Amino acid sequence: MIVILMGISGAGKTTIGHALSAATGWAFADADDFHTAESKRKMSEGHPLTDADRGPWLQRLNQQVLVWAQTNTNAILACSALREAYRDALVQGVSAGVARVVYLTAPEAVIRERVETRRGHYMPASLVPSQLATLEPPADALPISVVPSVAEVVAEIRKKLQIAPHRDNG
Repeated sequence: MIVILMGISGAGKTTIGHALSAATGWAFADADDFHTAESKRKMSEGHPLTDADRGPWLQRLNQQVLVWAQTNTNAILACSALREAYRDALVQGVSAGVARVVYLTAPEAVIRERVETRRGHYMPASLVPSQLATLEPPADALPISVVPSVAEVVAEIRKKLQIAPHRDNG
């Protein structure tokens, strides 16, 4: 199974992704790592990306998802995937049912506070409104509130997707 953790900036995709990976032993990738330096610079200056900016990024992410699917690798991808077309691009060529989208949600005030207080990230709080304007909430995703603790969110995802605990065979 490939779990795509999606939501706006500040929803906790990376934090939840790392914790879910640790709990399951699954591979993890952060879509932020697939952005070009130019795209990161653009966002850090407060400019939202355009679909032209996102196209090559989505292609790189789709290639990663395809590798996981073709090798039957259980994996987690943290990716904003704000529009239906972006989510479709991520799983293009992947058999139905292999990838599951988990929609991480929280009230706007919670998101804004998280973005304003985090350090070392290129995405400024000034872009939260553009993220919300771009967001097309998915109809076919598992919605999960990220207001509870990280451990509680991970436990809920695992329960709802029926992901077994990680067994260390070492």
